Amino acid sequence: MGIRNDWTRDEIQALYALPFLDLVFEAQNVHRKNFVANTVQVSTLLSIKTGKCPEDCKYCSQSAHYDSKLETEKRIAVEKVIEEAKQAVEQGSTRFCMGAAWRNPHERDMPYVLEMVKEVRALGLETCMTLGMLNQSQAERLKDAGLDYYNHNLDTSREYYSHIISTRTFDDRLDTLDHVRNAGMKICSGGILGLGESQKDRIGLLYELATLPIHPESVPINMLVPIEGTPMQDVEKLDVTEWIRTIAVARIIMPKSYIRLSAGRESLSDTDQAMAFMAGANSFFSGEKLLTTPNAGDGRDKVLLKKLGLNVEKPKLSILELTIDAMQA
Repeated sequence: MGIRNDWTRDEIQALYALPFLDLVFEAQNVHRKNFVANTVQVSTLLSIKTGKCPEDCKYCSQSAHYDSKLETEKRIAVEKVIEEAKQAVEQGSTRFCMGAAWRNPHERDMPYVLEMVKEVRALGLETCMTLGMLNQSQAERLKDAGLDYYNHNLDTSREYYSHIISTRTFDDRLDTLDHVRNAGMKICSGGILGLGESQKDRIGLLYELATLPIHPESVPINMLVPIEGTPMQDVEKLDVTEWIRTIAVARIIMPKSYIRLSAGRESLSDTDQAMAFMAGANSFFSGEKLLTTPNAGDGRDKVLLKKLGLNVEKPKLSILELTIDAMQA
């Protein structure tokens, strides 16, 4: 199967309707045609500025609109970020993601984040940031600094979006993705399952991602982690098989994208995670925390990888790339 950007909702619905094991089997076949079998990419995610975000995302502990008891933190020193990045390298991560609770970065923040990108990339790590909305100039400067990926999730379907957030539009998110792509960076964009959405909305989310002019190179499939004090604190938990079904469909319709297990993974059994990898997931966040939510720790992940016989993908940045970066710095 080649790369398609003309998927229809009916076609995606037909994949969702397949018997579960048939769907997972097909997804694994697609996965093995596009990636090395039994190999996963490991990332680390660090919050570089925590809390007091002006957005009203109803699932988020960092929103200033809700009383989630989150301990806020101003932007942390670049030196501290580098220490965390070095630890990530030691633990096997090849991509280091940095997130700030901003609606968008202010111009006063740009020298800070640009320096951070250069320093982290110099360690041989792929770099990723999630800073909210970007304009074209900011995207281009991040690219010039060496940023490899920019994360900006769509969260859910266009139709369900207004139930989740009102302070920015669905098209605002697409505009940021356009700026990132036009700047020449790779895109990390996915969504969150278990927000009270229907399967039709999960289909809508994947439809939006799979019909972008170029598929996101990384597609995180999050499971809601209910946070006390947010409007989503009492949402009924989504069945794990529906989460795995969504991963499998994502793998089939975006065959060359990394499908990443993200938030919510810490609550899954080893068997659940094994089935997710079977369904085509081939990337996950390691470490004790994902921004502000708990995550399966490095120790548990090493045991899981050994149990399943999974290998960790090696760094992709070449010595030549790093040398060129150093010369341009």
